[in-house]
Amino acid sequence: MAARALLPAVLLLGLLLGRAGSSPPPEPVVCARGMSDCTVTNAYGSFPDRTICRAANATFPRTEGELVDAVAAAAAMKRKLKVATRHSHSFPKLACPGGREGTIISTERLNRTVSVDAAKGLMTVESGMVLRDLIHAAAHAGLALPHSPYWYGLTIGGLLATGAHGSSLWGKGSAVHEYVVGMRIVTPAPASQGFAVVRELGHKHPDLDAAKVSLGVLGVVSQVTLQLQPMFKRSVTFVERDDSDFAAQVAVWGDRHEFGDMTWLPRQAKVIYREDGRVDVSSPGNGLNNYLGFRSNPTLGLIIARAAEERLEEDGDDIARCLAALVPAATFRLQGYGFTNDGSFFTGYPLVGYQHRIQASGTCINGKEDGLLSSCPWDPRIRSFFFYNSGFSVALSKAPALVADMQRLRDLNPRALCGLDAKMGVLVRYVRASSAYLGKVEDSVDFDITYYRSYTEGTPRVHSDVIDELEQLALRKYNAVPHWGKNRNFAFDGAIAKYAKAGEFLKVKERYDPDGIFSSEWSDQVLGIKGSPNIVQKGCAMEGHCICSDESHCAPDQGYFCRPGKVYAEARICSLQPASGNTHTDHQDEL
Repeated sequence: MAARALLPAVLLLGLLLGRAGSSPPPEPVVCARGMSDCTVTNAYGSFPDRTICRAANATFPRTEGELVDAVAAAAAMKRKLKVATRHSHSFPKLACPGGREGTIISTERLNRTVSVDAAKGLMTVESGMVLRDLIHAAAHAGLALPHSPYWYGLTIGGLLATGAHGSSLWGKGSAVHEYVVGMRIVTPAPASQGFAVVRELGHKHPDLDAAKVSLGVLGVVSQVTLQLQPMFKRSVTFVERDDSDFAAQVAVWGDRHEFGDMTWLPRQAKVIYREDGRVDVSSPGNGLNNYLGFRSNPTLGLIIARAAEERLEEDGDDIARCLAALVPAATFRLQGYGFTNDGSFFTGYPLVGYQHRIQASGTCINGKEDGLLSSCPWDPRIRSFFFYNSGFSVALSKAPALVADMQRLRDLNPRALCGLDAKMGVLVRYVRASSAYLGKVEDSVDFDITYYRSYTEGTPRVHSDVIDELEQLALRKYNAVPHWGKNRNFAFDGAIAKYAKAGEFLKVKERYDPDGIFSSEWSDQVLGIKGSPNIVQKGCAMEGHCICSDESHCAPDQGYFCRPGKVYAEARICSLQPASGNTHTDHQDEL
């Protein structure tokens, strides 16, 4: 019960006091000897399979010429190459060359604005420029990137590689790659061409649709040219309602609001609707998005909060976990989710502000070194919040049925999804169909969930079977596609077959990189070239390395057995339920 009482207080402490400086995130590339004997990781300090990614050496080019030299040196030796970004926020091993003999190219120092043509609305930047700097540089020229992810610690090259997006079905939609009209990409070449060439892809070039979402397997993006819009303002209001019509609303909300999204709190049976659209640039207001979840927090508070979360996971009951899960939503609601009307205070809705101040945030990466007194909540240098992040997109036409099934699964045992409420629920966003070969095949609804992960491999999560069934329900019954930069291994098994133009993408890959310099074991598995992303072994389903097909894939010694799903019978989940037991729990008891 100590954890039950402590967690809400610690969360409040972190959210209310974590406003000052911050230790910048650690470097994703670390070398033991100069630029040799290196490791690369992501912002969370761990890949889904917990492997350590090693490379023989790393290079940090500052110019396109140095980038060409780096690719040429590796290509001449037929050494594997992968690109790492400034903060490396992808969960899968996209940046791992797959062995000690590979090379890492970091785009951290390729971070400048190349040119801006305000009259034509064109802006060219180097691929390592962080989204935060890009949108502010555009604003300085009176321009705006119409859509972006909500976290501004991504680089433009990295977010394009994984198809990152905001939320919209209007116009070209919310994916950043839809606004790319040109790229310069460095690829391997024959010895007669110096082992590396710069390919310039204009807006009419047939290969641009391959390069816009490339998973980093075609080469290294040097520069990106974006078609921007004149600066505009947005008006944002968050409205909370019960989820009785959630399935019906998911079909229409994206048409009603240009930047509209939803956040579903399944245990609380509530949906937070974001009413978000353009207003005249003369509208009063200088609102700012400083989302609470992306701010720095006192490090000690984060450590204590994680310890309390672990105690609840190990020893707490459902009532304790669900009571603690009420705190984040209540705190966020009270503080306007981190939005302010004037940059300092939240005084009420609507919040009106310029696009570059509303579209994204991430102030925990902004601070100067403070000795790690405060940090991003997921900083791997401290024992703080550690989690899985799954994202999948389902066709808009299928989204209402998926939501209805998700609610049916919730209704069997509402307390089983308190863990999602504790991480601010399920984020629901809209993405338009794309011409990019690995972009969305049709207008889609994206579901994003974050949930507890143990630091100890193979440790069962409370009610993990419900989350696993939810994911399989989307990916298998509704043919959802996984987000390229998120998810556990099993989500990518067979995913490439869901893209109608995957074959065309692989043809471009073969032309650009015939020797597979930019390929790895992981990328070959994900692209269906060789092998499977599944790791089938004892306990593999507990970590999402596989979908169980045998009891040994779960944890039978701890009471977890491979069972059919409760709503989606074709699912296979590791459950505490005995084979002949009643699948319904005592869900009549409400908090």
